[in-house]
Amino acid sequence: MISIIIPIYNEEKNIIKIQDNLLKLKGDFEVIFCDGGSSDKTIELIDDGYTVLNSPKGRGNQMNYGSEFAKGDILFFLHCDSIIEEDALMKIQKTVDKGFQVGCLKIEFDNSIIWMRICGIMSNLRSKVTKIAFGDQGIFIKKELFDKMNGMPKLPIMEDFEFSLRLRRRKHYIKQIDSKIITSARRFTDKGILKTMYQMQKFQIQYLCGKNIDEINKEYRDIR
Repeated sequence: MISIIIPIYNEEKNIIKIQDNLLKLKGDFEVIFCDGGSSDKTIELIDDGYTVLNSPKGRGNQMNYGSEFAKGDILFFLHCDSIIEEDALMKIQKTVDKGFQVGCLKIEFDNSIIWMRICGIMSNLRSKVTKIAFGDQGIFIKKELFDKMNGMPKLPIMEDFEFSLRLRRRKHYIKQIDSKIITSARRFTDKGILKTMYQMQKFQIQYLCGKNIDEINKEYRDIR
């Protein structure tokens, strides 16, 4: 079984849409929403059939907390503003059955502007070549391996980037599967597409060069 873990925080604008998507999925799965202390109507809008957990705030904390309650042998971390194809879970299961322990989907943004299409192409190429994936690409992993990795790094930002790096160091390489995940382009369009693309690359380089993560997080929060 696959445990879909969805970190949420004030997502009343997206929570109905993702539940509509979940109803269309094929396969054996459970859904766990991990709330980081929403102050809007997010929790009220979640169907009673889903598990809702109150978790310490922070995407990494929420993913780790949700994994503790997961019943599935595969964990699939999904952003609340993402949409996946009906057979995505079946493709994930087949990929794991073939021996791959960790992977991600192919990202496509919900904006057809050329720069967003280029961003999607580059993100998919990066994952395929460098074996590094970010949360909006829908990371899935065997629960056994996730536990061996001690879960997501306890960082205020870029926990998915560091997680990919740790996996790669231990020779666990992310497998990109042929299944599309449509992700919101709002963080790019709100602040400027090219500017946001530049900043994301800058933060990655700063992190790799050893800049303090709290300083990177502060700069990231300041520009949001």
